[in-house]
Amino acid sequence: MADKLYSPPTPGRVVDVVPIIRDDRVHPDEHGAYSLDMETGDGIVRSEQGGPGGSQQGSVSFTFPDGQVFDLSFVADADGYKPESSFLPVAPAFPHPIPQFVLDQIEFARQQDAAREKSPSRSYGTPQ
Repeated sequence: MADKLYSPPTPGRVVDVVPIIRDDRVHPDEHGAYSLDMETGDGIVRSEQGGPGGSQQGSVSFTFPDGQVFDLSFVADADGYKPESSFLPVAPAFPHPIPQFVLDQIEFARQQDAAREKSPSRSYGTPQ
């Protein structure tokens, strides 16, 4: 499907060109600070700013064909990439109940570790 949608233009094939409505960029300065603000004719809006040390923050939004508006904001810094959007899945609240089979596996691993500590090593040591 993607091959048909994104194949290179061929003679006689009509290609829709999406206009760039806004494209404001400030290239990185000597400290690494930069910004990007853009908007396309099909409703995509992106904004991003970065600073010293590689930290970034920004947002992107667009409208799905069914009319829903997708919004995502993010921060990327020394603590990692942290996106926020109502469209992203949410992990279950913690603490949550741990299934018994998981507890059993943890106990089995603990018993194996204890047995390994009691028995002599079966591996060869470094040659002397």
